[in-house]
Amino acid sequence: MTNIRKASLKIIGMTCAACSARVERSVGKIDGVESCSVNLATERMTVEFDSVKTDLDTIKKTIEKLGYNWAEIKSDIVDEDKLRKEKEIKTLWIKFLVSAVFSLPLLYVAMGHMLPFGWHLPLPELLHPMHYPLNFALIQVMLVIPIVIVGYRFYVVGFRAIWLRSPNMDSLIAIGTSVAMLYSLYAVYQIIQGNFVFVEHLYFESAGVIITLVLLGKSLEAVSKGRARGAIKKLMGLAPKAATTLVDGIEQEVPLEDVKIGDIIIVKPGGKIPVDGTVVSGSTSIDESALTGESMPVDKKEGDSVFAATINTTGSIKFRADKIGADTALAQIIKLVETAQNSKAPIAKLADVVSSYFVPVVLGIALLSGLTWFIVMRDVAFALTILVSVLVIACPCALGLATPTALMVGMGKGAENGILIKSGEALEALHKTDTVVFDKTGTITEGKPEVTAVEGDVLQLAASLERYSEHPIARAICNYYTGPYLEVSDFKAVVGQGVEGLIEGKKVEIRRGITVLVDGKYVGRIVVSDKPKTSSYSVIKKLKSMGIETVMITGDNKETAEAIAKQVGIDKFFAEVLPQDKANEIKKLQQEGRKVAMVGDGINDAPALAQADIGIAIGSGTDVAMESATIVLMKSDLMTVPMAINLSRATIRNIKQNLFWAFGYNTVGIPVAAGMLYMFGGPLLTPIFAAAAMSLSSVSVVLNALRLKGAKI
Repeated sequence: MTNIRKASLKIIGMTCAACSARVERSVGKIDGVESCSVNLATERMTVEFDSVKTDLDTIKKTIEKLGYNWAEIKSDIVDEDKLRKEKEIKTLWIKFLVSAVFSLPLLYVAMGHMLPFGWHLPLPELLHPMHYPLNFALIQVMLVIPIVIVGYRFYVVGFRAIWLRSPNMDSLIAIGTSVAMLYSLYAVYQIIQGNFVFVEHLYFESAGVIITLVLLGKSLEAVSKGRARGAIKKLMGLAPKAATTLVDGIEQEVPLEDVKIGDIIIVKPGGKIPVDGTVVSGSTSIDESALTGESMPVDKKEGDSVFAATINTTGSIKFRADKIGADTALAQIIKLVETAQNSKAPIAKLADVVSSYFVPVVLGIALLSGLTWFIVMRDVAFALTILVSVLVIACPCALGLATPTALMVGMGKGAENGILIKSGEALEALHKTDTVVFDKTGTITEGKPEVTAVEGDVLQLAASLERYSEHPIARAICNYYTGPYLEVSDFKAVVGQGVEGLIEGKKVEIRRGITVLVDGKYVGRIVVSDKPKTSSYSVIKKLKSMGIETVMITGDNKETAEAIAKQVGIDKFFAEVLPQDKANEIKKLQQEGRKVAMVGDGINDAPALAQADIGIAIGSGTDVAMESATIVLMKSDLMTVPMAINLSRATIRNIKQNLFWAFGYNTVGIPVAAGMLYMFGGPLLTPIFAAAAMSLSSVSVVLNALRLKGAKI
């Protein structure tokens, strides 16, 4: 459908899974919106919509009505939200410090005299609760006001969400602290009226400390999420800011954005390649590890390609700029990683469903618990403590962060190791893989076949015909032959079979055996061998040790396929399979109940890569744009295949740990806050400790996700 458009927006102001679910649900209801996905960790929304039925402005207005702001996402490789995030973190820390400055004396005034004898803190006589109860109450009012002011956003966003019938984490904080504040203000009124017993019913310190602890948790969470985004920021910082161009024989340093396609650029030893291009003069070795993860520098000479952000190590070169800005391999990688980090794994849907019902259920539990304890105890203060504790401890932050943070870190670690994963779905599906199918030529083997024997007087015929073909076998025959060529007419390449044409009035056919036929009669053959990559045997052995079956698929004859399979340790193979039939072989394996990953070069293997549960394209940076594969391996080393599977397993394991912690925390925390332990003589969870536990849970989930950075894959 040509009317379908895809757009991404930064959503500013989300605080928990309920927020992201709310945006997703509301935008998804707009007539014309085909799909909407909101990622809490990256704060991004990806939406597909019919441009005839709706437009981006309508979507933006819907986001604003929900109480959130939005920002355009630029397509260049500059980290456009870096400054905004740094400012946001700085603002959070300032708010926390202001809140802490007033919370500490507030806590001292309210609770210091209650500590056990020998530990209690002395209060000035004018603030003594028994001697000067009104002073004791009013100083707390004065101290809590600045705290409420710096935490105003909880109230604005929280109550607006309630008004829109979609309460979130801020709603829980806003209701909990507001109830504590209002009851405390009522107590102040009673003290003014002379009812000094209400001096024991002041909860200003609970409201103040809750806001302070939540601000601390938010600050730590923002810093941790920034660290989780480290991989993409590192990629963005790889490109140099300027380039040295050659104009009329004069070297000029120009900003990177001023470089144009066709410009001649000079890079000296130690310099970074600013854009993608082709070497026109000089030779050197280039460190491409930033893009591919390969540690060994790659030799470059005239005619070879160079890529932005790689480092020139030895010689000085001149190259022609071919791709700039968003078209460079680096920009494509960044775009791919950003898109992947914004996607959702199926496992995330569980958290989304729970979050959409979670906050309303918690509100109900809090009200029911408070009312029940009031009926039992006839104590408003006690019932209030229960209500506020339940509201505060039940914040669904940890639940919303459990999946996206782990995905973000996992995909970032993959990118650092040359493993580019296009979506959360791909990352999750990869860990279930039990069968890996390899294409032979260029994947298991070097892809550089050589002639090893010639049977019959057929070399000139074959070379004359094969010079019109781009097939690796054709190049091998032409490189081997050094004599004159014969005239060829009616040349035709038969996909998956070979080439044919007329030479001196006779029909010459070459079948990929490599058999040579003249007018349909066999006249000889050329033996061409393609040796396996040095890593192939180790990779197959490694996959087998991981409990994964390996299969090879090739268009070569059975004898050649069998020989290669034996050399690398593959037990099962499919030979003489045409490119268009490879997908059918993958489908047959899937019909046996297998989860299949296909590893190929992404060109003639495209249908098979698309058919497989996971399509893995192996190659260089130019392969990043391949649409058929769900995972792109930048390294030419096949060992990145088991690395990718191990990364998937580690990431899914981390997600499950996070979800267990998030669900477990709320499962245990809410009953404790509701007074279940207290019923049997146990402790009562105060609102202050509930706030500390809630903040700790969110930070713990993010820190656990960050452990993936050190995972051995």
